[in-house]
Amino acid sequence: MIAELQCVALDCPDPLRLAEFYAALLGGAVNQPDRRWEVDADWATLHTPTGTVLAFQRVAGHRPPAWPDPARPQQYHMDLGVPDLDRVREQVLALGATLLDTSHDAEGWHVYADPAGHPFCLVRA
Repeated sequence: MIAELQCVALDCPDPLRLAEFYAALLGGAVNQPDRRWEVDADWATLHTPTGTVLAFQRVAGHRPPAWPDPARPQQYHMDLGVPDLDRVREQVLALGATLLDTSHDAEGWHVYADPAGHPFCLVRA
């Protein structure tokens, strides 16, 4: 092993808002003390219950992806397993997500965007 994953960092206009969105979606602690990072107005973290750490960094003039437009690509995306795609839709939308695509319902996944515009997929577990 050459390296160990410390966190996945997402560019966004409002780090705390995006950290709170993902905390409501995945659980975990926003801005939990961690010797590896200092949190401030430009950097927030989420320590998830599974041990994964997501970090959110403020980028001035952030331009969200325009899925599926290759001129403004995804930059990253996460697949998140859920037991029932239809049942969680309203919960995710209420958190601030935007539904982008349900055309893959037969394959078992829907595409959403988080409040900063990053696409993520909810996948039938």
